[in-house]
Amino acid sequence: MMKMKAIRIHSYGGPEVMQLEELPMPVPGPGRALVRVQAASVNFLDVQHRRGDLVNQAFYKKEGAVEYKLPATIGSQCVGIVESLGPGDSPVQVGDRVICGGGSGTYATHVIAPVQRLIPVPDELRLEHAAAGLTQGFLAYALTHAAYPVKPGDWCLIHAAAGGIGLLLCQMAKLRGGKVIGVTSSEDKAHSVREAGAGEVIISTQADIAKEARRITGGRGVNVVYDGVGRDTFEASLDSLAPRGYLEIFGQASGFIPPFDLMLLQEKGSLYINRFSGLYFMKEWHSYLPKFLDWIREGRLSVKVGRTYSLADAVKAHIAFEQRQVTGRVLLIP
Repeated sequence: MMKMKAIRIHSYGGPEVMQLEELPMPVPGPGRALVRVQAASVNFLDVQHRRGDLVNQAFYKKEGAVEYKLPATIGSQCVGIVESLGPGDSPVQVGDRVICGGGSGTYATHVIAPVQRLIPVPDELRLEHAAAGLTQGFLAYALTHAAYPVKPGDWCLIHAAAGGIGLLLCQMAKLRGGKVIGVTSSEDKAHSVREAGAGEVIISTQADIAKEARRITGGRGVNVVYDGVGRDTFEASLDSLAPRGYLEIFGQASGFIPPFDLMLLQEKGSLYINRFSGLYFMKEWHSYLPKFLDWIREGRLSVKVGRTYSLADAVKAHIAFEQRQVTGRVLLIP
């Protein structure tokens, strides 16, 4: 019997709960594909899955993005090759290179995925660009081009700007003519943030974010904040905004934002808040993909891979990721 390898958890907890195990090779059922994983990206969603943070979150259960029964295979996103297909019509064929996103079980040599969630990857795109940038790039594109379309001259504050999506947000906001303020935790990471297009950088461990944002903007505040951190930065995000400013929340790396009084938005200047989900912006994919390819080809957009690890070193990858030791994306290579 053919075998595969996967990173599994039998209980929720720290990185040490992840184990490399050998499993029988799965067979795809109707509407499913067997994908041989070439590279899996490490995302904060994976960390939350491992810790059990999402067990009681109705949205994630509803969308079916995370498997809640233990034991479970970790991982939500990968690039790979379709090896076989189950019965039924399919938009992809055996041999196609695809992105597998919005599912589970990608920290493995093989994964079963719904064919409707597989996105073909253009042949011209290098593996690291596809694995580290294509899906994250789409989120950054949807945030800066659709959720809040950055206008020339807009001040944009970007939290965790040295992370994988943070660097892409900086670049795409800059491409649209925005004036970018990147927030990062150390001076070591600030260089990468500036290279990505940030005209100003705030070191969060050394300064008050909101005060610095207002100083930089001459007291007015920024037009938009892109925030994937969540609870720890929520107050600073609101206090950084100009009247009628927009807060685009797309993650909760520090924890979920607690309930708050909506009158606060009036008091701080008739502010807008959106809890962004890429699922509701997928119609933008067809306009995004050719632009992404052009930007990569022309050198106007770069995708930074901070570190790569073997599948067996998934524990080390999660430790580095959670401790913010990496600038850019983290990949696992089976």
